[in-house]
Amino acid sequence: MEPKPESGRAIVYSHPECGYCKLLTEDFDSKGIEYDEIDLSKQPDLWPEVERLTGGDRITPVTITAEGEVEVGYNGIGCNFS
Repeated sequence: MEPKPESGRAIVYSHPECGYCKLLTEDFDSKGIEYDEIDLSKQPDLWPEVERLTGGDRITPVTITAEGEVEVGYNGIGCNFS
């Protein structure tokens, strides 16, 4: 388990070329789940953090829930960037 995000909000690592990221954030918005989104196309220096969270995969979306749990993909499906 990851440390809980300091803001009390989920953290979503996303990429604009990944449709699953859009589905995830739309789902969160509809459920009122608060999150901070990190766009990896604008912050590529954070890919190593994603790889650490996923065990070496460059995949999006990756979420750290407000409770500190890591979830990879949207309903288990994501976009792989190599």
